[in-house]
Amino acid sequence: SQGPAVPDSLLLLAGTRIIYDRKFLLECKNSPVARTPPCCLPQIPGVTCLAQSSLVKLEELKEQNESEEAMPGEQPRHTAP
Repeated sequence: SQGPAVPDSLLLLAGTRIIYDRKFLLECKNSPVARTPPCCLPQIPGVTCLAQSSLVKLEELKEQNESEEAMPGEQPRHTAP
């Protein structure tokens, strides 16, 4: 009896390179594990999470949009390209 089927691209011997085929990598992309960040991932502002300044800017833009929506009758300003 043989063991579980393992793709040749996953077999690793000392000093060899692992080569993944396109189909395998595309399947990994849709895996739930690929869509979940690692549990021990450090929180680095601007790298692994939004920078604090970005959060402040988002809040300011949200407040600005809400205040513009609250003032009917004013036309939005458009700048020429």
